[in-house]
Amino acid sequence: MGKTHERIDGRLRTFIEAQPVFFTATAPLAADGTVNLSPKGLTGSFAVLDELTVAYLDFAGSNAETIAHLRENGRITLMWCAFQGPPNIVRLHGRGEPVFRDDPRFGELLAHFPDIDPAQHGLRAIIVVTAELVRDTCGYGVPFMAYEEDRDLHGKRFAREDDASLSAYFSKKEHIATSLDGLPGLPLPLPPSTV
Repeated sequence: MGKTHERIDGRLRTFIEAQPVFFTATAPLAADGTVNLSPKGLTGSFAVLDELTVAYLDFAGSNAETIAHLRENGRITLMWCAFQGPPNIVRLHGRGEPVFRDDPRFGELLAHFPDIDPAQHGLRAIIVVTAELVRDTCGYGVPFMAYEEDRDLHGKRFAREDDASLSAYFSKKEHIATSLDGLPGLPLPLPPSTV
């Protein structure tokens, strides 16, 4: 049976902070728009900011669907699954906002991720999500899987980029500045970081 939580604290917070991977889901307002579902990981790239707010680092990638959808309508769902230990699934339904590198809040938010070198991964934005509904369910259908370690390929690929080369990389990608559905994505050229 599912349970609704008023806040992210105690056992619930401990659970989501311990998971090595989570998923984000967003969609545009258009009925025929493309729903996006993305896995997120890298140890230290997720943080609980307070009892109703979480954030994660948005790194360089092949598209910017989540950013585009959040800029259009703000709707987002995050999901964590227990692949080890007792079965559990937690979903956080809420409103999200991409905080870009030139935003005055960027440096303060980045301080919540002390174990990540933002330059190594081509940090584009920090996604801040305010919970509107937090639920957990049994997770009986989720298989047991063992976490071994984070892949180092992302860091190796983007560590060699500076702001100018990262902007050039993003400009060449088809769905960075504009989403699959033609919505505004990542603002380009990439603004310099405020930190």
